[in-house]
Amino acid sequence: MSHVRRYSIGLAALTLAAAGCASSGAQQTTPVPPVAAAPETVTVEAPYKAIEPGRFDMGKMWTFENAPLDYFEEAYDFRPSQDWLDHVRLASLRLPNCTASFVSPDGLVATNHHCARESTSSVSEEGESLLDDGFYATTMAEERRVPDLYVDQMILMEDVTALVQEAVTPMASQERQAEEREGRQEAIADSASSAHGLECDVTELYNGGKYSLYCFKRYDDVRLVFTPELKIGYFGGDPDNFTYPRYNLDVTFFRVYGEDGNPYQPERYFGWSETGAAEGDPVFVIGNPGSTSRLSTMAQLEFNRDYSEPTLVHLLQTRTDVLKHYMDHHPETRDDLINQWASWMNGLKLYIGREKALNDPVVMGRKLGWELALKDSVANNPELRAKYAHLWDEIARLRAGIAEVFPTLWALSPFSGLAAPQTIQTAAGMLQYAQMVGNAPQEQVDEMRAEIEETEIDVRLDRHMLEERVKDVIMWLGESDPFVTSVLQGGTLEEATAAFLERATAVVDPEIRRSLLASPTRILNSADPALTLVRETFPRYGQAVQRYRQLLAEEEALTAQLALAVFDVYGTDLPPDATFTLRIADGVVQSYDYNGTKAPAWTTFYGLYDRHYAHTGEEDWDLPPRWLDPPADFDMGAPLNFVSTNDIIGGNSGSPIINTDL
Repeated sequence: MSHVRRYSIGLAALTLAAAGCASSGAQQTTPVPPVAAAPETVTVEAPYKAIEPGRFDMGKMWTFENAPLDYFEEAYDFRPSQDWLDHVRLASLRLPNCTASFVSPDGLVATNHHCARESTSSVSEEGESLLDDGFYATTMAEERRVPDLYVDQMILMEDVTALVQEAVTPMASQERQAEEREGRQEAIADSASSAHGLECDVTELYNGGKYSLYCFKRYDDVRLVFTPELKIGYFGGDPDNFTYPRYNLDVTFFRVYGEDGNPYQPERYFGWSETGAAEGDPVFVIGNPGSTSRLSTMAQLEFNRDYSEPTLVHLLQTRTDVLKHYMDHHPETRDDLINQWASWMNGLKLYIGREKALNDPVVMGRKLGWELALKDSVANNPELRAKYAHLWDEIARLRAGIAEVFPTLWALSPFSGLAAPQTIQTAAGMLQYAQMVGNAPQEQVDEMRAEIEETEIDVRLDRHMLEERVKDVIMWLGESDPFVTSVLQGGTLEEATAAFLERATAVVDPEIRRSLLASPTRILNSADPALTLVRETFPRYGQAVQRYRQLLAEEEALTAQLALAVFDVYGTDLPPDATFTLRIADGVVQSYDYNGTKAPAWTTFYGLYDRHYAHTGEEDWDLPPRWLDPPADFDMGAPLNFVSTNDIIGGNSGSPIINTDL
């Protein structure tokens, strides 16, 4: 893990670290302007009508330490043995961004094509474009090691809830308690890592109601074996993405090698079902779902509905449009930008869906029904009422406070791959580096300097990103905000942003940048417009961060108490929210009603060719050349994709889907 500090607002949640140069002083708040709604969003008025919640409204992403054996037996007449669960856990793997699994005795690993795009690009040699053309190693000698890629295998699980909770001082401030919990989690993980020689983390479950220690064996010699062409791996493009029926070949194979340089031979792996699954068969998805917020209160979900989700949709829409337009006009940049664009398009479709759900009266009504049922259970128990009845109102108050600082956080964050142009991010990094010199370990300073020196800035692209950033600030903070006036200098948006970047030579020009890094005090006093802009912006941003951290620490303490309330009422009958750790999700293969007809449980290669010829001339359904004339014995009726009722989310990509026979 890098020790370079980063201050950012993440996609999945608002996660901010304190800005090091934030000034003290009274917190300034800004009225929140409305955010443009995503396309096709149906806005409804709260309060919602409460609807009776379903048994599994909190999902079915079960942890391995609390697998619901009685429920599996009730639902599927199948009770997994401990050996079955151990086999599943050890055969499953975690990539840095997805899930994978061992599928042969000689270390073959299966995952999704879209989980391996960057890996494929990274092993392409000069004159090759393996992402476009695909790759197949006909011998092990031809397999290509992917730099910096690894897979993790969960070896150990342990409940450490008591160890974490005993570190908290009851009368300390909420912020102090959060620091104590975090410190104890790190200490437990470090101790376990040293004791077992594994990669260990302590994961918070049920919003702090439970803490689990997970230790992983890491394999860092991972080689590419097979990946199909992009046009077949991403067949249907964005229109077919996250939909069904679907007809793409979304698969890639790697192989893990051991320290001796030979293919690793796992004791546990998943075999192949030669017949596939019949409709109605139980199937289990084993994976690492990234992040859910199903235990959130209505106040927290309404904040997401009104602030975070619309903002993310807006950012992703505008930035994907910029990248698409730029790649179309500068095709030589496509190989460098296509993976980022595809990732952002995935996010856009995800967050449009989330925003729709948060405006769906049925979804929110069932959530309200669940919350009211929990409140009733608390209210009807004098002991629980005394401990927990106040929590919902307190969390709502804190969310209102977060809403006040939200515009400043989003508008002025200097570090964000979506919101901040590369020039602004680099300028912020340079200022951070100058402040670190003499105040941080030399290793961290050197790492930061190397990262900044290696940064390449495409000024043509950055101009469009800066234009969008100025528009964002105007939307959130108004045209008279100092950030806007500093960039525009009274000129038009296009002319002013171009001129701003032309003047920002201390950041944009790599030679001048290197010379400044050699004399850090010059960075702090530089008149370069990018460095000046960040220097002037940091104090306001820092104040907002400090206020946000204070509110968030208070809220985290309350949500931890609320999680205990959920625990006291339901125990582990409910699965915790996803945390990008290993889960088992049950379901069945099942067709469903679709556009007035029926979507089949399987799609076939016949459908793939039908999609291609029905969309003749459209890029999203354009097949690679060698797919246009398949061999005479090619089985067009072979099942290609199927649909099931399993509970999944981002992070489950690449997850093995298995039957009761493993």
